[in-house]
Amino acid sequence: METIIVQLPDPTGPRDPASLSEGRARKPRLLHLGPGDIVGFGRGLPGGGGVAIALTDPGISRHAGQLEAAGDYWRLSNFSRSVSYVVENLEGAGEYLTVAPGRLGAPVPFEFSRVVLPALNGTASFKVFAPQHAYLGERSADGLGEQTVHPFALDPTSKYFLVLVALCEPRLRDPSDSALPGVGEIVERLRPLESCRDLTRSAVNYHIDYLAFTKLRLDLGEDAGPAADGGRTGAKRARLASVALRFGLVREEHLALLPRRTRP
Repeated sequence: METIIVQLPDPTGPRDPASLSEGRARKPRLLHLGPGDIVGFGRGLPGGGGVAIALTDPGISRHAGQLEAAGDYWRLSNFSRSVSYVVENLEGAGEYLTVAPGRLGAPVPFEFSRVVLPALNGTASFKVFAPQHAYLGERSADGLGEQTVHPFALDPTSKYFLVLVALCEPRLRDPSDSALPGVGEIVERLRPLESCRDLTRSAVNYHIDYLAFTKLRLDLGEDAGPAADGGRTGAKRARLASVALRFGLVREEHLALLPRRTRP
């Protein structure tokens, strides 16, 4: 079973904002890893190859380091002798950890991470997701046996969980309400929160895709491809809300995570 997902750097550089607005965003390239899998990152061999995660900046070592997938987290090794690497928590308020030169197997506890390396052209980076983070579950009465792994490991402190709560809010407040908020409505609903001041439609779509394809592993058939901002996500949102409410992943007490509703 895969436990770690690496979003590889875009080999063609930053995406064109015009293409994003027209719904032609490229699907990110993903590398799926299971426990014990090890992949290297760096500039690679001349002409390409040699590492699974290629960082093309000439200031990056050919074999800059490696990451190893563990059970519900991952480890980072820094092969540089002179510079540190930074791992940012993309769900935290500026939280990060530093991996010193020569450090091997540094454990990374974040679910959403960005690995940042110093480079000639500023910095080089790639993202790592650990969606199978384990949380306290039921144990046998005598303490024996394996711990149960929750099939839907959701982090209530994460931004994607806020998106899911906002999506389910109308049906939580009125089960007979069949309407679901659109992406733009979710953005406006969450923006009063300090952590969501810079939330965009593209970010909400990204979180919806992450929930659908990685956290809840929904089988959407022909709708399985991630949609660009403004794309047809109605079936995906409806299925997400249905599964989340049916299995009690989002409940009435979670409404307290949303900003207070204002009356006109």
